[in-house]
Amino acid sequence: MLRRTFATNLRRLRSERGLSQEALADAAGLDRTYISALEREVYSASLDTIEKLADVLGIPGFEMLRD
Repeated sequence: MLRRTFATNLRRLRSERGLSQEALADAAGLDRTYISALEREVYSASLDTIEKLADVLGIPGFEMLRD
């Protein structure tokens, strides 16, 4: 359930900010294919990764997990 919530929020927040997967990945120091896998619920994100993505998206990390 949390993986789905995270994936949905990641995709929504990225889109709302007009970021491509590649732009988000570059800003967070991650690989674009990893961002894609997170959005498709293939992988779970570590707390460190959630923090990196939240920082780039300009939100507190816990917001990535809110339903």
